Amino acid sequence: METSNINLGNLKADANTQNNSPVSNQTTPSNFIQEFITEDLQLGKCGNRVHTRFPPEPNGYLHIGHAKALCIDFGMAALFGGKCNLRFDDTNPVKEDIEYVEAIKEDIHWLGFDWEERLFYASEYYERFYQCAEKLIMNGKAYVCDLSGDEIREYRGTLTESGKDSPYRERSISENLDLFRRMRAGEFPDASRTLRAKIDMASPNINMRDPVIYRIRRVTHHRTGDEWCIYPMYDYAHPISDAIEEITHSLCSLEYEDHRPLYDWVIEQFRDEFPQPPRQIEFARLNLTYTVMSKRKLLELVKDNYVSGWNDPRMPTLCGLRRRGYTPESIRNFCDRIGVAKSNSTVDFALLEHCLREDLNLRAPRIMAVLRPLKVIIDNYPEDQVEEFDAEINPENPEMGTRKVPFSKEIYIEQDDFCENPPKGYFRLAPGVEVRLKHAYYIRCEKVVKDDKTGEVVELHCSYDPATRGGWSGDGRKVKGTLHWVSVKHALKAEVRLYDQLFGVENPDDVPEGTDFKTNLNSNSLEVLTTCLVEPSLKGATPGGRYQFLRQGYFCVDPEATAEKLVFNRAASLKDSWAKEKNK
Repeated sequence: METSNINLGNLKADANTQNNSPVSNQTTPSNFIQEFITEDLQLGKCGNRVHTRFPPEPNGYLHIGHAKALCIDFGMAALFGGKCNLRFDDTNPVKEDIEYVEAIKEDIHWLGFDWEERLFYASEYYERFYQCAEKLIMNGKAYVCDLSGDEIREYRGTLTESGKDSPYRERSISENLDLFRRMRAGEFPDASRTLRAKIDMASPNINMRDPVIYRIRRVTHHRTGDEWCIYPMYDYAHPISDAIEEITHSLCSLEYEDHRPLYDWVIEQFRDEFPQPPRQIEFARLNLTYTVMSKRKLLELVKDNYVSGWNDPRMPTLCGLRRRGYTPESIRNFCDRIGVAKSNSTVDFALLEHCLREDLNLRAPRIMAVLRPLKVIIDNYPEDQVEEFDAEINPENPEMGTRKVPFSKEIYIEQDDFCENPPKGYFRLAPGVEVRLKHAYYIRCEKVVKDDKTGEVVELHCSYDPATRGGWSGDGRKVKGTLHWVSVKHALKAEVRLYDQLFGVENPDDVPEGTDFKTNLNSNSLEVLTTCLVEPSLKGATPGGRYQFLRQGYFCVDPEATAEKLVFNRAASLKDSWAKEKNK
């Protein structure tokens, strides 16, 4: 994998703080995109400036793959003292919605990037697209075709066989112009005619075999309403949009590499209007294990209720990751670590989790929370006594200070922290065994109470050693087990949602032909615990707050949480498989 030693992910998008000379202050290029841009600047190909754009289609929510593109688009602009536009390529109203527009803007700002005043829509250029199309017709470079979609595909040929000309390819310029204007006027039914570029039906690149550049589609657009009934194709509208906005470098994912000749062809037809054409550069898209990135498949999961919505914490969407507890810093750091590559590869999801742990380890307050409670009664502790212990908020960041943790005669511990017949090497609580309660005392299990019908352990009776206040023995004796706990009198009730991978296999898209990718869904991707208890310092915790539950993992307060009901999502466990593999 190619990696960058310049932190693109954490560069700010504000070009006003950058040096106005994009060449003079550059270090040795560290990835191929930076090399291309540096070379272009040195050769004066782009007017000594760098102007990129992030061009989402408003037909879904942004996901982690888009985060990589954002970091590259905005990062390169910032690195070279340039600018980056946000442009919605809204040329397909069938799938687009204003909901997606607003969500995309929110996600970009959350990730830490700012397009400033440079917010554009391809729909703003519809008239310009149309005028350019008429120019193509008048120059003999486009024609109206009556073939159906299936017929166009049949005439196009294959990777090994050339296509054949449409029977309508040699229509006169005047006839084509008349038909195209009547298409705009709404005289013809949907899909009955298209406008196609006249390029080369024998081209080895199928994208160059007279591609469709306009189609008839009577659909209300979320911005232009019913003003238009013909809409430009993305491969036609995108390069013109870039040229209109004076983009210098059109950075896009690798699947557009085969479309680059068409991108360049479109620009070339209007060189008199756009004397400094943009350059398209492709980079490898992000693929993650246990994840699908197709917006079509993500939409299917949402519509068919396999998840609770686009912001379901199991989804790879930015809003889903945010709800789960991911920070923008951790995602930008992840994008920087995976670097900028020329060939596709798959990144282990464990690396993304590792980046989150690294970030939250330094900033997340430590909290004691019991997810599956087991009551412990300390028989020799005074009945009405309550003590408060000082506990560090974050041992990795002492400046965060301390918090008070109340202790009383009855506490809860984790069910898994007790075993009536412990195996060898078990260092937690068992009959006759002494353990340390974090920040509090040593306790010893004296008696086990079980349910008469089920035999389930429902309560423990223990004794404590007053001389071990603070969790340390004055006589030098040591215990191997340290347990977290909460006071029965003071604990707050909470619901905790334990999330796992949405898919049970590393490559969910790898299914036999005719098999639905959803067969790889993980049926155990969510476990909801409703009887959890947390320490009282979490009273008033607000949605989005992130914490480390001692010995449990990192958790985030869900937007559904209220003052009466705390709800937490597990962002990541404490186990870091990626770091262990890396250090082998």
